[in-house]
Amino acid sequence: MNNKINEVLNEIKKVIIGKDDKIARVLMALLAEGHILIEDVPGVGKTTLALAFSKALGLAYNRTQFTPDVVPSDIVGFSMYNKETGQFEYKEGAVSCNLFLADEINRTSSKTQSALLEVMEEGQMTVDGISHLLPSPFMVIATQNPAGAAGTQLLPNAQLDRFLVRMEMGYPDFESLIEILRGRQKANPIDDVREVVTTEEILAMQQDVRNTYVDEKILNYITRLAASTREHSMVSLGVSPRGALAVLRMAKARAFVLGRDYVVPQDVCDVFFDVCGHRILLGSKARISDKQEKDILQEVLENEVIEPGLWEHK
Repeated sequence: MNNKINEVLNEIKKVIIGKDDKIARVLMALLAEGHILIEDVPGVGKTTLALAFSKALGLAYNRTQFTPDVVPSDIVGFSMYNKETGQFEYKEGAVSCNLFLADEINRTSSKTQSALLEVMEEGQMTVDGISHLLPSPFMVIATQNPAGAAGTQLLPNAQLDRFLVRMEMGYPDFESLIEILRGRQKANPIDDVREVVTTEEILAMQQDVRNTYVDEKILNYITRLAASTREHSMVSLGVSPRGALAVLRMAKARAFVLGRDYVVPQDVCDVFFDVCGHRILLGSKARISDKQEKDILQEVLENEVIEPGLWEHK
């Protein structure tokens, strides 16, 4: 399977230049059966990233530009009366796909946001009392633009918690931008991305991630990290049990992507910021001290001692 992982990553790298770590994060989230929130300014490749993944993985892809006039039925679908049959028929919404890009999710109404987040949590949508299962695999990549808050509806903390990972794309470095400019003079590299895995292979990889071995001491380590965020003097709301489970899922996915069938502490440390940064709420002390979420999480990692023997699988 690891050859397949490398093939997927190499296909995405044709389009997303200089962001290997971000590409790996998205793949880990997919294999961990989670969803991603990307917070960044326009033009850094968020939409291109989602499209490239859909092509390389052979996934049915839909994109919705979230605006104030987008309503829940646009997302989950609706029932329409058919005069010929005398029955109501379900018409699929935009979310009926494998990979759904919710572009600028903070620019639509809270009701529409909630409809999408409910689908993300339950893996199905209920229209007129009838449940409709989503295809498998299923993943949402949602984006938010932090620049310009006019007309936006920020996601509440309880809804942010539905995203397995929150991350930024960031601007490319100097050399990467030159390569981007060079590669797009005559063609769009997205046209060169080819499908390298099947849906069945993706589902098999997700099962392998679930089966990845986790030592009891690793579980203890994750629990201590979560507890430390709740006990920190500058944190008013720490990592919940769902957040701790999210750390475990992403750590297992990282181990799998790196070719291991067991988790080591570095897997936990590596995913800790992206998984927990949107799951803690800082208190007034942190604001006075000009501390950010990443600063607090770094302190937590530094203060929790890793038990000897965990770095290598026994």
